[in-house]
Amino acid sequence: MTTDGPTSLLIDDFLAVDLRAVAGDTLDRLPYSLRILLENTLRHSQGAERERNVAAVLSWPATGTSTEELAFQPERLLMHDTTCGPALVDIAGMRDALAERGDDPRKLNPQLRVDVSVDHSIAVDAFGTAASVAVNMKREAERNSERLRLMKWAQERLEGVTIHPPGTGILHTFNLEQLATVVSRSTDAEGRKWLFPDTLIGTDSHTPMINGLGVMGWGVGGLEAEGVMFGLPVMMRLPDVVGVRLTGRLSDGVLATDLALVVTNRLREYGLNSQFVEFFGDGLDTLSVGDRSVVANMAPEYGAQTAYFPIDKHALAYLANTGREPRHIHLVERYARANGLWRERSEHIRYTDILDINLDTVRTSIAGPRRPQDIIEPKAAQAEVAELAEDSGARVGDIVNGSVAIAAITSCTNTTDPRLTVAAGLLARRARERGLAPKPWVKTSFSPGSPAASKYLKRAGLLDDLEAVGFGIVGFGCMTCIGNSGPLLAETQAAIDQGVVPVAVLSGNRNFAGRVHPVLKAGFLASPPLVIAYALAGDVNRDVLSEPLCKDPEGRDVYLSELWPSGVEIDAALAQGRDPSDFASSFAEASKNAIWDEILAPQSDLYPWDEDSTYLRRPPYTVGASTCRLGTYRADPILVLGDDVSTDHISPAGAISAKSETGQYLINAGENPLDLNVHSSRRGNWQSMVRGLYTNGAVRNLIAENVPPGSGVDPVTQDVLPLFRLADLNSQRGRSSVILAGERYGQGSSRDWGAKGPAILGVRAVLASSIERIHRTNLIGMGILPLRFPSHVHPQELGLKPGDAVVIDTAPDRLKPRSEVAVSIERNGAVLHQFSAMAEVETELELNLLRHGGIVPFILARVASAPAGKNAAIGHASLG
Repeated sequence: MTTDGPTSLLIDDFLAVDLRAVAGDTLDRLPYSLRILLENTLRHSQGAERERNVAAVLSWPATGTSTEELAFQPERLLMHDTTCGPALVDIAGMRDALAERGDDPRKLNPQLRVDVSVDHSIAVDAFGTAASVAVNMKREAERNSERLRLMKWAQERLEGVTIHPPGTGILHTFNLEQLATVVSRSTDAEGRKWLFPDTLIGTDSHTPMINGLGVMGWGVGGLEAEGVMFGLPVMMRLPDVVGVRLTGRLSDGVLATDLALVVTNRLREYGLNSQFVEFFGDGLDTLSVGDRSVVANMAPEYGAQTAYFPIDKHALAYLANTGREPRHIHLVERYARANGLWRERSEHIRYTDILDINLDTVRTSIAGPRRPQDIIEPKAAQAEVAELAEDSGARVGDIVNGSVAIAAITSCTNTTDPRLTVAAGLLARRARERGLAPKPWVKTSFSPGSPAASKYLKRAGLLDDLEAVGFGIVGFGCMTCIGNSGPLLAETQAAIDQGVVPVAVLSGNRNFAGRVHPVLKAGFLASPPLVIAYALAGDVNRDVLSEPLCKDPEGRDVYLSELWPSGVEIDAALAQGRDPSDFASSFAEASKNAIWDEILAPQSDLYPWDEDSTYLRRPPYTVGASTCRLGTYRADPILVLGDDVSTDHISPAGAISAKSETGQYLINAGENPLDLNVHSSRRGNWQSMVRGLYTNGAVRNLIAENVPPGSGVDPVTQDVLPLFRLADLNSQRGRSSVILAGERYGQGSSRDWGAKGPAILGVRAVLASSIERIHRTNLIGMGILPLRFPSHVHPQELGLKPGDAVVIDTAPDRLKPRSEVAVSIERNGAVLHQFSAMAEVETELELNLLRHGGIVPFILARVASAPAGKNAAIGHASLG
């Protein structure tokens, strides 16, 4: 709270910013999400800046939109190991840079609370036995000991950083179950106690899952998070807010997953582009926080920055069911009701636009085979797979096109909601009673987001049933959802080698080609019980809703309707299994991790790099002077891409092939060719990562025909080369590079390597038909200018060839937020195309980052100017 704080109100023994005193009746017209932004700016800004921000928020309902900027200051930052790792490597490199300049490296310290989960590196090496968890955790520690050592160094040397050890669960799950307060408390310098909304950002695109509990949060790229970590606010244009009115009630047997897939489909069709989404309507009365969190989790899949569910009785029930103190729950209700944040009738709220979804119309469905928004009826899956198969009759034994290679109950999206895992357990029980088992070519796994799942499932008598049908717990982490699915079964891999196109079926949030496993072209998203059903069926080549799944040992047909649990059964089993004390006790038990405790952290303010390491190497952008990438220049289009190129395509997360450039690099460095780990665990080594860029099999470089993924064409010699080798040549020649892409470029994960990689390749700008929000900010964080093509221009229609030049005029002094930038395409000195692209730059802070060459040099400049002995306090008041 600033010294000239706004009017406050008294709630029990606490003070709180009085939103009604500031906003008056306008408060009733503001979406709840904007009320939280209003409270944040009232508490964190002062003087003329506060007056300007308040005026912007209070004038928003007049039009439902705004072009005004706002500085948002979250209370905490949430990271996972594969985004934290690169950030810590950057921090270690920046500390080195400070020391090399004669400055104190200890000045570089986080300015807010940072929680880190270790959930993205465990893989499904073992499955199907009770020992699977122990085996997988042991393999994780063996593979990732260097990364764990770096994280432990960070916890001991950086202020405010807490690492939650392997086995404690998925970050979004324990954020809901453990970290989130809904309403937080603090004491100011004068000893006064304050209440305020719990807010956060996270370096994972699915951070909006916490919105299901009424906590405002969203995902950012790792680079933007580094700025926030060291005192920068999140500078944002006051967002449009699309209201989604929910009416009716989900039919019996229809699950939260089905609703999430419908919402994803509808909002992608609407054309969201980083707006806020807020849910309202009588339908919310029927949705628990578990249901809501599944829907909120999919915000990046439907293009929203965040997807907010206001605080109400369901939020209080969730807090009680997860063991929060009654006194705190009382404060949450008192604060929310007193300050206009409690969900009430919404007829007065102004939204930018409103969409209607009737819950009565939602049906059991799946999404795929390559995008989460492509919702289909199960009977359509076979035809979708057939379109991806070159040989429609391909068969090896019983494995055919559409056979299920992987069936995984995985991901925070669905396993965080106990109701969904209990539903899977009940279906497993009936399958066990009928003597059923998955087909022998299906790799099965269950990786819940919380260690508490093992307790409530065991208490409900369902854990044994899940294990009996192949879905025993293999670990507590992202696992298959993030691509750590481990090797396929030998017979399945052999069938793929002979042209068969099998699929993955998972309860995750993304199914981009190659994400779940590098050789799988197709994947279908489904609810946890439906995943088990497909494992029993063995393929997606039937309508599981009406045709037999399989036969029992007596030869009788088994239908899904015979196995599917009713809502009453699910709720009864959940009541039997639930104990509010499970969540805190399970988390505490998992935190006592012997593997983690045995790791010895370096006892130095500078991290001691190992020059022979294949995991951790100082990034080149932390060495030497920075360079602004803006200016007027001619550039080679090293990549010309189509639509829907995701961050998974740009910088893979999954297994590293021994035959790949990355694999060969690692083998030459002495690594075991049979166990090269996954790309996501190598993100601390830029030499490894740059070799994996754009190598996903679905990537097509349209600059010429038959260019292999991960390659480009030398504009001078016309040779086809790996991109990192082409970048080296262009650097030696002093040539610039750009990337051109189609719609939804950079969708998917928040991984900053989607921008760090192109920056190391020497890319100065990315021109795309549209760029997803988090990737856009990551590009700016690396000093790369994101440009949007005018609507009549598409990169595939430009007819670009090797040797063509893209001429861009972005003089730093003329570039403004959302300004027009002159672009021309030239061939042999002749102009082929001329047009104006829009700079996808939203704020003055983003302009400053571009002018400095990115977030790292910006932070270093601010820290270097900070007084000796002080942390890197680089707040937004000094951004000029």
